[in-house]
Amino acid sequence: MKARVHVTLKPGVLDPQGKAIHKALSGLGFETVERVRQGKVIELELSESDPERARESLRDMCEKLLANTVIENYAIELDA
Repeated sequence: MKARVHVTLKPGVLDPQGKAIHKALSGLGFETVERVRQGKVIELELSESDPERARESLRDMCEKLLANTVIENYAIELDA
């Protein structure tokens, strides 16, 4: 089973990389971009076949390692 974990900064947390991307886009002439928030996508391949157990395991991975839950949110996406 394949899984994707999307990790993004929580609203209100400063995003210096997002600001740098925004500035670079503006410098390249992309003036319609008003705001940029960046994050990361982590792709995993699991041997688990039960989607609920896979989701539970992924939540545990996120809470322990993949996301800093103080400042980041995460979303789990499963492909059977």
